[in-house]
Amino acid sequence: MTTTPTTDGEPTSAPARRGRIDSLVVLCVLLLVAMLAQDQLVSAFDAPAVRTGSTVFVAVCVQAMPFLVLGVLISGLIAAFVPASLLRRVLPRNTAAAVGVAGVAGLALPGCECASVPVARRLMQQGVPPAVALAFLLAAPAVNPIVLVATAVAFPGEPMMVLARFLASLATAVVTGWLWARLGRAEWIAERALRRITPRPGASRWAVFAETARHDLVEAGGFLVLGGLTAAVLNVAVPAAWLTSLGGQLVLGVIVMALLAVVLALCSEADAFVAASLSALPLLPRLVFLVVGPAVDVKLVALQAGTFGRAFAVRFAPLTFLVAVVCAVVTGLLVLGGAR
Repeated sequence: MTTTPTTDGEPTSAPARRGRIDSLVVLCVLLLVAMLAQDQLVSAFDAPAVRTGSTVFVAVCVQAMPFLVLGVLISGLIAAFVPASLLRRVLPRNTAAAVGVAGVAGLALPGCECASVPVARRLMQQGVPPAVALAFLLAAPAVNPIVLVATAVAFPGEPMMVLARFLASLATAVVTGWLWARLGRAEWIAERALRRITPRPGASRWAVFAETARHDLVEAGGFLVLGGLTAAVLNVAVPAAWLTSLGGQLVLGVIVMALLAVVLALCSEADAFVAASLSALPLLPRLVFLVVGPAVDVKLVALQAGTFGRAFAVRFAPLTFLVAVVCAVVTGLLVLGGAR
């Protein structure tokens, strides 16, 4: 501890700051290293695998960032202008019914999965049951109109693919919400995710909005970058030749496409075009890809771990994955005719 004089001459205690390393120091050191090792870095990044990975990393972050910003803006608006009493009046008192309402409400948020995470947390902080907020988290990026239109454009000769994706994604959100309402525990969610931000005395609603949005963006942005980096590494590590051997193997195709959806971490508004390009595969594995991706992928798991805690993520992600695969397969068999 060090002492600093006050205006009346009396010393007061203040924490010692000597030797502290902050983000500015780290940034300066990284810039200095980059300048000194410029030639070596250029040679290293000239490798094809590194170029591919860096392209994927930038693509994931650039695609997701606008929707993450949209999500934190909506989160700030909820915190500043939507009282908890209004949410309690709008939602049904029965949790199971409220989960269904939250799933359908996903139609109202045009964005990807990154946008729904801060909104779901803010709903929890406003008193909405976690199962209801999580149902909205899963539904919003998968059943909104932009995603459905993109799917229709990507599959112009398969109109039932749009219906199948909508039904399977909505079922994934609602069933997962019901299961979490029954099996989930409050202690699995980090306390910070449930703690409502207390505004400063006298602060205006717009000040609360700005502070909430800034807080959410800073916290979620770092985990988005971490998820994008993981997706880039895994994209390079997955050989493209693996997909060419799955044309006649339906079960293996479903398993591989489900895992690939987790690994690739595509935006829910762009993944339909990737699925459509895999024309050697039957429709069912491609439907699984489209349903699993917005529900659970590496960047989304990273965001959930940073927002709700690791104890939550290690339980919620596997549950969501299993429910999404089952809902996609059942819907595909009923709507698409299975292996077509």
